[in-house]
Amino acid sequence: MTPLETLQQYIDRAERIVFFGGAGVSTESGVPDFRSVDGLYHQKWDYPPETILSHTFFVGQTGEFYRFYKEKMLCLDVRPNAAHKKLARLEAAGKLSAVITQNIDGLHQAAGSKNVLELHGSVHRNYCRRCRKAFDAQYMKNAIDIPLCDACGSVIKPDVVLYEESLNGDTIEAAVAALQRADLLIIGGTSLAVYPAAGLIRYYRGGPIVLLNRDETPYDYRADLCIREPIGQVLEQVEVR
Repeated sequence: MTPLETLQQYIDRAERIVFFGGAGVSTESGVPDFRSVDGLYHQKWDYPPETILSHTFFVGQTGEFYRFYKEKMLCLDVRPNAAHKKLARLEAAGKLSAVITQNIDGLHQAAGSKNVLELHGSVHRNYCRRCRKAFDAQYMKNAIDIPLCDACGSVIKPDVVLYEESLNGDTIEAAVAALQRADLLIIGGTSLAVYPAAGLIRYYRGGPIVLLNRDETPYDYRADLCIREPIGQVLEQVEVR
């Protein structure tokens, strides 16, 4: 049996699939990742990306933060790829119960997924730090220099989890509950190196574990199936039935 046939068999038998995904899910849509050879960690900036994308840097050097953020994080012209679309179809068919994502691009929702648990927030939600007025991503993109609230003039902050910040407790609780109920866990496009997000996988107690990632991960030894092909290419071949 080929790896794809095995994956299809797992999906056919499952009733409560949970997909746990990372940057590799969106790179096929043109969203840059962080750790690949041409990712953000390998590009030249005055500061390392992990420094720029920290709470301390946001507060202390807001202008420089937004220069990086608007150029590298606000990818508003990208579209869902085959992976996003197939996961949405699996959910619509009643096979997939949740998408747990480390991505902040909103592409799962754009593809039609409903139950998306965004561990690191979303670029599409932004709030004034003083009056909490909400703004969309396009407002942030169009802002000259630092995005300011049009109601009170204060700085707007993206609803994304920066370094030094905690994950949202309600999102974590929902992710744990979904993993505990799942009977198939598909992990895709993630190095499983970012904690605490990657640590959530330990709550899964169901059936098979499938890993769809181009590189090895610390969790490979636990997986029942590892496929090293591009995730969109793999999921595109899966039949929903």
